Amino acid sequence: MYYSTPPQRQSNADFQPGWGIGIAQSDNLVDWKVIGKIRSSQECDKKGLCAPCARVINGKVHLFYQTYGNGKDDAICHAVSPDGIHFEKDPSNPVFRPSESWNCGRAIDAEVTFFKGKYYLYYATRDPEFKIQLQGVAVADAGTDFSKGQWTDVSSGKPILKPEFPWEGECIEAASVIEKGNRLYMFYAGGYNNYPQQIGIAVSNDGVEWKRLQDEPFLHNGNPGEWNSSESGHPHIFEAPDGRTYLFYQGNNDKGKTWYISNVEVFWKDNIPYLKK
Repeated sequence: MYYSTPPQRQSNADFQPGWGIGIAQSDNLVDWKVIGKIRSSQECDKKGLCAPCARVINGKVHLFYQTYGNGKDDAICHAVSPDGIHFEKDPSNPVFRPSESWNCGRAIDAEVTFFKGKYYLYYATRDPEFKIQLQGVAVADAGTDFSKGQWTDVSSGKPILKPEFPWEGECIEAASVIEKGNRLYMFYAGGYNNYPQQIGIAVSNDGVEWKRLQDEPFLHNGNPGEWNSSESGHPHIFEAPDGRTYLFYQGNNDKGKTWYISNVEVFWKDNIPYLKK
């Protein structure tokens, strides 16, 4: 598991001035042990890095993550590892930021998947006024090395998803996708942190045009007093080697003073996801 870690206190031996990335390992998806970390080491990530997406490609772990703390200049970076612990960052970082007029030029919350012969990079950005969080997508050819200049934005002059329902507030972010039945399913976060943020779901036949499966959240925040009463957000859909799928997400009950990660198994019927009650 690759996850975001907050800044450490300067007196801490693991002092990291900005956000970083932790690495944890588990044999059962419940009990986790921290085994590594990824720190700031390039000019573009000197203020911090976070929100990682990992993909195993040709036997190596490719990590796509964002810089943090640069406002409109935050962008997507890339690193690769032979063992999942020791990473070499792409010297061309950051490898992608959008340039279309419908957004402010920022790219965060990377999600990369291979679909119908191309790599799709889903990213969150904001409108030019830096108020509304939106979803965009870029593509790269199958033989890409994922470096700068390899990605082409195909959002077609508008976001692929934007907030529409009251529960989504002013934010769509943190997309995570999975392929089922030759279609992509996107689990996304609706609402800014602690709005409460909740998880929605959309589907696409081509990776660019998306349609929501339902008007209400797929996964709600918890009831008052529960561990996730402030939010259930920032999803990641994970397919285990046995084919079962699990939705990982963050939550808290104190408006963001403390953060936890949990998961719930997602079931499928006729390629439609559902949760058991």
